[in-house]
Amino acid sequence: MSRAADLEHALTAGLHPAHLEVIDESSMHSKGAESHFKVVVVSEGFVGLAAVKRHRLVNQLAEPVFASGLHALSIFAKTPEEWSPGAPPLLSPQCLGGSKKDSAAS
Repeated sequence: MSRAADLEHALTAGLHPAHLEVIDESSMHSKGAESHFKVVVVSEGFVGLAAVKRHRLVNQLAEPVFASGLHALSIFAKTPEEWSPGAPPLLSPQCLGGSKKDSAAS
């Protein structure tokens, strides 16, 4: 299974999202594939949680994918009330470092 599929499965099982996008942004950051992702996840599970707690929850669910080589995850975690499907695309921050694969090649 691909890392994208692993992320989608983990987030779907843990959050039952109303909306989920898993976007591979690896080509913008690093050599090789499937090291950098952006997720847009909309879930009732985020109601009443501060942004940091939402991110911690997503990172906890993604932990096995990080263990398999995921380097970076840009997270946009919204409640259904906060989500606007017609809004402009959400931009990920610039990566500050390479992946483990890059450092192994040096």
